[in-house]
Amino acid sequence: MFQSTGEVTINAVKEIKGVFSILRGVLYWIFIGPFKKKPVRLKNVFSQLEFSGNQSILIVFFVTIFTGIVLAMQTAYQLEKMGALIYVGSLVAVSLCRELSPVLTALVVAGRVGSSIAAEIGTMKVTEQIEALETMAINPVRFLAAPRFIALSIMLPCLTVLGNLSGILGGFLVGVMSLKINPYLYMQMSYKNLMFKDVYTGLIKSIVFGMVIALVACLEGLTARGGASGVGRATTRSVVISFIMIILFDCALTAVFFFNKL
Repeated sequence: MFQSTGEVTINAVKEIKGVFSILRGVLYWIFIGPFKKKPVRLKNVFSQLEFSGNQSILIVFFVTIFTGIVLAMQTAYQLEKMGALIYVGSLVAVSLCRELSPVLTALVVAGRVGSSIAAEIGTMKVTEQIEALETMAINPVRFLAAPRFIALSIMLPCLTVLGNLSGILGGFLVGVMSLKINPYLYMQMSYKNLMFKDVYTGLIKSIVFGMVIALVACLEGLTARGGASGVGRATTRSVVISFIMIILFDCALTAVFFFNKL
């Protein structure tokens, strides 16, 4: 038991140190690199924006719209007993914007984009392409990690906004078609109790989640060892660690916003 606990602790410390090391390098190349005439290439950033954002729209839409449908049906069952069926829209909108949409979107992106980043960089690592970049005086963090960090930090909030709207649409369909709530009244109740804080807290979470996914995926890719099997292990570790970190950061940020009444 003590040996297993020690191994887990040591590996966790190494993982955290590695993440902070890559974060330091990414921030250096983003903010200091342009002054040294070595900026992050916009072509790489736009390519990653398209891959992580545009190609994730469909899956995020379907995940969140069905989440809104399920949430509306489940809450209507209880609210109807209390004669408060009209508040289904408010509950769905607030739940999605504050919690469900940022977390579900981040999990989807971690599974789709994070795993792809880890596999791609891991393959480059085991085939010695990373060493080739260093031989040509190209920093791997600047060339590989920074564009993905920027892209996920930008696109995850955008996908979260899409998730908010599609989830509310799912609740609207249930409220109007199944619960027979007046559509104008449903939308009015949805936005009446939805405050600006509910929206920006979810967007702040999504920015943090995007950073976490990019850093973990790049770290696992850059530290991959052992050929094809090592790339597979790095990809799996990337998804698992990203999921855990998303939940932990979600809990921490929720606590911060809960005790901060502003």
